[in-house]
Amino acid sequence: MQGISKVQRSQRQFRLMKRHAVRGFTLVELLIVIVIVGLLASIIGPQMFGKVDSSQVRTAEAQMRMLQTSINTFRLDVGDFPQNLQELRQSDRRGWDGPYFPQEIPLDPWGNSYVYERPGPDGKPYILKSLGRNGQPGGEGIDAEIVLN
Repeated sequence: MQGISKVQRSQRQFRLMKRHAVRGFTLVELLIVIVIVGLLASIIGPQMFGKVDSSQVRTAEAQMRMLQTSINTFRLDVGDFPQNLQELRQSDRRGWDGPYFPQEIPLDPWGNSYVYERPGPDGKPYILKSLGRNGQPGGEGIDAEIVLN
């Protein structure tokens, strides 16, 4: 009785595997997990989307600072401020030694053109601004104008 037949051995292995087999999740368990994930998303989601808005404002400010530097360099070479932002890329004005901006003039983070007006208000030589998310003058919060003087 030393040996067990191959059939008995495979039957015994099958019974052991059957006992240790992993069962699937029940519908109730899946629903509980979905509710927990939904609660976490409702708590964390608004905080993350708020970061997107503030990063777009910071991006607009950084782009406008780069444009401002280019405008001031243009003025040093030409002796006057550009009439429009495209003159930073190409101009036939005397003293022009550009391009002063290394790529096409970017749109703001919301897909609108930056507003460059010359002369600016209050006796300033120019104003550079983004109209914010809504692309309209004025506004509040994320829709507010971002102005560099």
